[in-house]
Amino acid sequence: MKISINAPSYKRPQALDVLEYIPQTRIWICETELKKYRTHNKGIKIITCPKGIQGNVSRIRNYILDQEFKRGMDAVCLIDDDLKYIGYYEGNERFRLEKKDFLSWLYRNTFLCFESGAKLWGINLNQDKQCYREYSPFCFVSVVLGPFTVHLKNPIRYDENFPLKEDYDLSIQHLNKYRKILRLQKFFYICDQGGSTGIKKGGCSTYRNVPKELKQIKRLQKKWGTNIVKMDTGKSRSHSTEKMRKFDINPIIKVPIRGV
Repeated sequence: MKISINAPSYKRPQALDVLEYIPQTRIWICETELKKYRTHNKGIKIITCPKGIQGNVSRIRNYILDQEFKRGMDAVCLIDDDLKYIGYYEGNERFRLEKKDFLSWLYRNTFLCFESGAKLWGINLNQDKQCYREYSPFCFVSVVLGPFTVHLKNPIRYDENFPLKEDYDLSIQHLNKYRKILRLQKFFYICDQGGSTGIKKGGCSTYRNVPKELKQIKRLQKKWGTNIVKMDTGKSRSHSTEKMRKFDINPIIKVPIRGV
C-alpha cells in the first residue's frame, strides 16, 4: 500500500513543527513563497503549487489529494504543519507515540481502515482523558478533523465554500456516503495552533476570526440541518484570553447513524 504524508503550509516558513516529528512530510506551498521556505528549511521535501491555490485550506487540500492520487498513492495522509506529536492513553497513563513508530502505526491503521470499509480515518479531537472510552477503542460515527486525517482513494473532496469548518463538512460527507469513518479513540494530536504567544501567524489565522467562524457554522447548518450541526452553547474557556465565553467556535455534530 502506497501512502504519502503531506502538510500544506502558508506564510509561516519558520514554523514547520511537523518536520521535527515526521521528517518524511512533504510540505506544500505557493510557488511565490519558495525562496522564503528554502531559506529557512534546508533539505526538506517542498512541493510548490500554482499561485491561487493557497489561501483557502479546502482548495489546497483538494489539490494535494488530486495530485497524490494521480501519482499512484493508495492513501494520502494530510496533517497540519504545526503538528507536534501523536499521543495516546494506556490505562490511566498518557504516552507519546515515538517518531520511530509513526510509520508502522500509520500503515497498520490505514490497512485497518481499508478492511473496515471506510474511506477516511483519523484520531480523537481532544487530548482530555475523558474523551477516551476504554470500552470502545475506535468508533465509526464521529467526525475526524484536519490536523490529522488519512484519505483512502475516493471521490469526496473538501467543499471550497468552507475555508473554515471544512473538516467538519468533509466528515459529514463521508458519513452520508459511506456510513462510516474510522476514528481511533485512544490516540489524539497535539498541535501548536495558538502558538506560544496565543496567536500563530500564517495558515488559516490569516483569515480566521470569531465572526467568520460563526458564519461558517451557520453555513454548515444550512447545508446539513440544525439537527446534525448544533452550536455548542456551553461555556468554555478561551485559550488566548483565559476568559469564559458563552459558546464554543467548534460545533457539535450529531449524525443520525447507528453504530459505535
